[in-house]
Amino acid sequence: MDDESFYCLHSEMCKTLANAKRQMILNSLRDGEVSVSAIAARTGIPQATLSQHLAILRSRGVVKTRRAGANIYYTIANPKILVAFDLITEVMRESLEEQSRSAATLGESN
Repeated sequence: MDDESFYCLHSEMCKTLANAKRQMILNSLRDGEVSVSAIAARTGIPQATLSQHLAILRSRGVVKTRRAGANIYYTIANPKILVAFDLITEVMRESLEEQSRSAATLGESN
């Protein structure tokens, strides 16, 4: 695979994860396998909307499913997804803290 093709796939994965509802879903799967109804309860996302987002995550290989009777259970396909999610969260918090400190310093100098 050439670099351009790889970066195109990389971009698609980033786009998949660049959605607040899908991020909420990933966070709700942090501790392991969860049913659709439990994901809905944890996130507050309506079931119809949730199903659409889960289908996207599943089609992109971010989550995997297991059926047990009438229930479908979801898990994160690769735990490194959460590592990446947590790193981005950490960078974002540090950036917000730095902005807050800069604003406070600016306010003190006025």
